[in-house]
Amino acid sequence: MFEKYPKERPVLPDEYQKIYDSYYKLNRDGETTASAMSQAMESWLHKQVAKDVKKNGQDKVTLEIGAGTLNQFAYEPEVATYDIIEPFKSLYANSPLLKRIRNEYNDISEVPSDSCYDRITSSAVLEHICNLPEVVATSGILLKKDGCFRASIPSEGTFLWTLGWKVTTGIEFRIKYGLDKGVLMRHEHVNDAKEIEEILEYFFDDVRSRSFGIAKWFSLYQFYECRKPNIEKCKQYLDSIGR
Repeated sequence: MFEKYPKERPVLPDEYQKIYDSYYKLNRDGETTASAMSQAMESWLHKQVAKDVKKNGQDKVTLEIGAGTLNQFAYEPEVATYDIIEPFKSLYANSPLLKRIRNEYNDISEVPSDSCYDRITSSAVLEHICNLPEVVATSGILLKKDGCFRASIPSEGTFLWTLGWKVTTGIEFRIKYGLDKGVLMRHEHVNDAKEIEEILEYFFDDVRSRSFGIAKWFSLYQFYECRKPNIEKCKQYLDSIGR
């Protein structure tokens, strides 16, 4: 399972690199018609992650992996103690929501080992992470005993998900840039949904999931609620990579 990690992200051709930064920000901000529609659909991802907060208003110490533009805050205003991991600081640098953040990290390896979280979350992020086993194993170590790892992902690798982006943002991308968005998607989404599930089930003894679709492998999105990290497996893996 782990021999292919860390993965190497496919190199983008020059014509894609020239537009990458501007397109990435436009897409994350929902500033095109198709990306705005996509973000409306993606609200399901954010709502699933926030459900534990909605059920219980008490403050839960949270670490969000891949906080992006801080758009998860709109779904969980009750959470006061909030740390984030986000390497692209330009996505949130001027946000008024910065006042809600306690600590900012570029990478999970920067989080102090004695940190302890009630919840570690991510929305549409795990599919992007080249060293996914390391991130999940470290998350298991950082969780409190009764903590929860909550992750929502697109159903990458399934027919419905592929069809969905091809007929929306894929067409828009082709019209705007004259390029195939599939090249960009392969650069961005290095893990498919099945790979992500396998890793979560390896490091956590209690993994429950929900799907936005007819079934897990015929869906647009999936959500995973993971409890009871197997600390021995987490430590063994991190030791094996020198962490």
